[in-house]
Amino acid sequence: MNPRCPISVLIPVKNERANIRACLESARFAAEIVVVDSGSTDGTRDMAAEFGATVADFRWDGRFPKKKNWALANIPWRHEWIFILDADERITPALADELARTVAAPDADGYYVNRRFWFLDGWLRHCGYYPSWNLRFFRHRLGRYEQFPGVAATDSGDNEVHEHVLLQGRTARLRHDMEHYAFPDIALDSTLAGKRRLKSVAMRLPFRPALRFFYHYVLRAGFLDGYRGYVFCRLMGVYEFLTVAKACELRRTNRS
Repeated sequence: MNPRCPISVLIPVKNERANIRACLESARFAAEIVVVDSGSTDGTRDMAAEFGATVADFRWDGRFPKKKNWALANIPWRHEWIFILDADERITPALADELARTVAAPDADGYYVNRRFWFLDGWLRHCGYYPSWNLRFFRHRLGRYEQFPGVAATDSGDNEVHEHVLLQGRTARLRHDMEHYAFPDIALDSTLAGKRRLKSVAMRLPFRPALRFFYHYVLRAGFLDGYRGYVFCRLMGVYEFLTVAKACELRRTNRS
């Protein structure tokens, strides 16, 4: 494989010292790596620069665009094709080979990549976390992250988290997985509109922690992941309990 594949890799970061080195190593095959930093104070920026990546500073003003959309629109990208990689994710050698072959003879304008999640001592294969398809590889001029009307720009900070890429073009899927070594905010696995409707209903239901466990462990077949799946699904219930408790605390504070 050509070690300098004509691909640009965008890595948005803030205080990712523990992850950034391995992330950059996994993207070494790409001809351009741009790290967009939101004021890291733990040396992340320096580590990225020492590696040889281009480092761009992002200062958010609390409105749109957020970090990834800003980078897509404002970085002078050297290559047409871009891969968006979070600091706790890795491009495997098999996926790197596939990206090189794809960019040499593309049959679409963007590609979905499946993520596998590492938990405890192995990969989750169920629990609603696998498969997990994300549009990450596309012609940068054709893709932007969605912005939701009526949703505050501050809901998830300065970085697009739950937002999806909207692509003006044809999409396809890549064969090989990418790796994820940390977990995103928990959300029901459905279409985005469906997620919001289901979450809106779930907010009014009793026994939400038990329902969250049931959803991941039974409905999403977490039991097939054995002990790893059981622990993960229990943690989903704990997360739900903490969410409910925090919401109650905020309501009491607002009333007082």
